[in-house]
Amino acid sequence: MIRIQQLKLAVGHTKEDLEQRLCQELRLPREGLLHYEFRKQSIDARKKPIQYVYTIDVQVREEERVLKRAKNAKVARAEIHPYRLPEPGRERLNHPPVIIGSGPAGLFCGLMLAKAGYCPIILERGRSARERKRAVEHFWNTGELDLRSNVQFGEGGAGTFSDGKLNTLVKDTAGRNRLVLTTFVEAGAPEEILWQNKPHLGTDLLIGIVERIRHQIEALGGQLRFESQMTDITLKDGQVRGIQVVHGQGDTEQSYELRTDVLILAPGHSARDTFRMLKARGIPMEPKAFAVGVRIEHPQEMINFSQYGTDYPLELPAASYKLTRKVLGGRGVYSFCMCPGGYVVNASSEPGALAVNGMSYQARDGRNANSAMVVTVGQKDFAGQDVLSGMEFQRRLEEAAYRTGEGRVPVQLLRDFQKSAVSRCLGEVEPSIKGAWSFGNVREIFPAELSMALEEGILGCDQILPGFARGDALLSGVESRTSSPVRIPRDREMESTVGGLYPSGEGAGYAGGITSAAMDGVKTAEAVIGRYAPASSGS
Repeated sequence: MIRIQQLKLAVGHTKEDLEQRLCQELRLPREGLLHYEFRKQSIDARKKPIQYVYTIDVQVREEERVLKRAKNAKVARAEIHPYRLPEPGRERLNHPPVIIGSGPAGLFCGLMLAKAGYCPIILERGRSARERKRAVEHFWNTGELDLRSNVQFGEGGAGTFSDGKLNTLVKDTAGRNRLVLTTFVEAGAPEEILWQNKPHLGTDLLIGIVERIRHQIEALGGQLRFESQMTDITLKDGQVRGIQVVHGQGDTEQSYELRTDVLILAPGHSARDTFRMLKARGIPMEPKAFAVGVRIEHPQEMINFSQYGTDYPLELPAASYKLTRKVLGGRGVYSFCMCPGGYVVNASSEPGALAVNGMSYQARDGRNANSAMVVTVGQKDFAGQDVLSGMEFQRRLEEAAYRTGEGRVPVQLLRDFQKSAVSRCLGEVEPSIKGAWSFGNVREIFPAELSMALEEGILGCDQILPGFARGDALLSGVESRTSSPVRIPRDREMESTVGGLYPSGEGAGYAGGITSAAMDGVKTAEAVIGRYAPASSGS
């Protein structure tokens, strides 16, 4: 295969236009073009007309001759490294591996282990994706929160109710990124995610996709047990021997012990009771910096005009942005998890506490754009030096947000945030929020230093994206679950100092989104496979 990079074509080009350009770049007659496949597509809106920029792999006759004749720096032999699982190790497992959590890390770890014959058992405190969807929508409509199945917990993890972004900054030379995307496509995702520069899967697609991945795991001999929460770990001589599990709720609740030699911890960033249990059992953990802030909403059309121009081609996707600003005192304020054409969602998971997140459907056709505007916080911002002090800091902010909105998502116009005044009416921007909302003083949720940093950062971003600091932009809070407040240390073989314990994914402190968490789950499976041979029988 020959790879052509930086191939630019105007938005709205035809298939024939593309093929003609490929032949021009390769100095090739049309009949010499046997096959081609996209590797990357991005948008260059810096100059008009707006262009697509492609990287494309091409199959041709007489490849060596074509490469010599092309004489083009953009043309080279394609380096393709297909993903391969490692060969099984020699240490014999007595029991199947157990995975805690069915978010991206847990699902992909389970899928890889199942493919290699290890019959993993995945425990998920929440319900299946479809049942979880009903519980989440019930919460948004009524305010009645299911503590087990909500935006944070349930099949697919927190990413299922998000914008579903699949881009990652993780460097990947082993083909794990491509593996993750290909797996999504095989489970029903559109093929375009394999080459789009910033691919995404909306919540409406993710629910069916995670179900199909679960079915594949089950068909390969794995299990996914819903409403099953790990409540304790059994250790002996510094080695995992088993766990205690609670299954069901209320009158149907049952406890049992599950023996295992390998425990993969992928609980997600909101499993606070799990973190407390790990601390009580002496599992090494360390505090980790994270970010907190607000969701900010603008009309999507305003963002489109800013990024594309006022006469942009209508076939372009809803525009996104990425902003960062250094403020007085040295803190950085930046946009996070930007959702074009999306919704702010009540993402709470605890009684008397309120957190928000952003979500989009696949079409991204909502009237507003939203993103988190956040500021990094660390140990100096937390009261006390306990390993879970960051987690408690998150909770205090969420409790303040709950009080501010009287149980509903608190909303404040930017001009009123600057004055620390409760808003009385909306401007031109109307909220796109899943769940009940009310006006409240969002500024007072935060310590004064963080409120001032957020204000300065948002106002400064207006110089980058005009209109960003418009007075009627809507702020809602609190965005507190940007990443895990702890990290569970592991060695180069992905193992904790506790033998058989493998921390993985975002909750363990090693990822920052769907794709990076899934890739970390794949790496964890590789470590287990490379060391152990499958157990001879199940538990």
